[in-house]
Amino acid sequence: MDAITYTRYGGSEVTQISTFPIPIPLEDEVQVRVAAGGLNPIDWHQRAGDFKLVTPFNLPAIAGNEFSGIVAAVGRGVSRFQIGDRVVCRTTKSKMGALGSYVVMPAAILAHAPTTVGLVDAAGLPLSSLTSEQGLDALDVKKGDRLLITAGAGGVGLFAIQLAKLRGAHVTTTASDAGRPFVLKAGADQVIDYRTQKLADLEDKFDKVFDLAGGEDALINDVIPAVAENGKIISVAGPLTPGVFNATLPFWKSKLIDFLLGFRSRSLRNAAASYRVDYEYFFMRPDGQQLERLVQLVDEGKLVINIDSRFKLDEFAKAFERLESGRSKGKIVIEFPVQSEQPTS
Repeated sequence: MDAITYTRYGGSEVTQISTFPIPIPLEDEVQVRVAAGGLNPIDWHQRAGDFKLVTPFNLPAIAGNEFSGIVAAVGRGVSRFQIGDRVVCRTTKSKMGALGSYVVMPAAILAHAPTTVGLVDAAGLPLSSLTSEQGLDALDVKKGDRLLITAGAGGVGLFAIQLAKLRGAHVTTTASDAGRPFVLKAGADQVIDYRTQKLADLEDKFDKVFDLAGGEDALINDVIPAVAENGKIISVAGPLTPGVFNATLPFWKSKLIDFLLGFRSRSLRNAAASYRVDYEYFFMRPDGQQLERLVQLVDEGKLVINIDSRFKLDEFAKAFERLESGRSKGKIVIEFPVQSEQPTS
């Protein structure tokens, strides 16, 4: 099968199309013929080796963290999915593998695909929508909250705005002029042009912040001062904080990583503390049941998958270039051709 792979850690030059054997599902696993894979910032962070101390990959590794496709085979013990089912999935944290013609994943993290959108576009749902929902859960966003979502026009941001509005929050987001129509369509109540207006200068403070933009200086000098006392910031783009890897690492390694993260994030955490604001970095987790609920929202017309651009497999370099430009408004997906290989069950 064809797959987009990282041959080593580095820049775009380490990415290529390689040939791999079709993976075989084991007990409680599902083999999927991939229709499309979604791209996310984590893809180039993984390629660069930013997380190799925590989640190293055996190289060359098949890239990608979310996909849509059709079930081609199921392992023993799988009853929720059958051959021919349309599915979506956020891959396991330790494996990647979404950008291959076939992929095998635990049945527990798969969900049936939406019936109201095409299977290719459905590849843009899993990672960003799960990140949004779990981030809002971590903030305990509820009706009446004054919520700030930074970088709202990106893949996660457009989901987060919609999901926060479903919870009844008042949503302010940052966006450029190009992104403004997209965030307003998603339901944002207020849009701040980050190039011309300072969040710290706003009269009304925010109860909670879902940070998707990062940038330590921006967080310290602009975002934190905009948060009300006892407010909370959850970030998926800023400096990592101690404790984020505790559930996935051996005790000794997690303590070492915590020491390093504590040192690197001390300025930001001290700034937050001076305003009596809580700052935490947040990692999402694959969750098939939660993804099923998000799929239901799509089918009910309450959640829209915003697609920025679609690329064919042989255009993968352009797709990654678009991702890393930071200019995408919504999700970027890579479409896989119909496969001629015969999968092995």
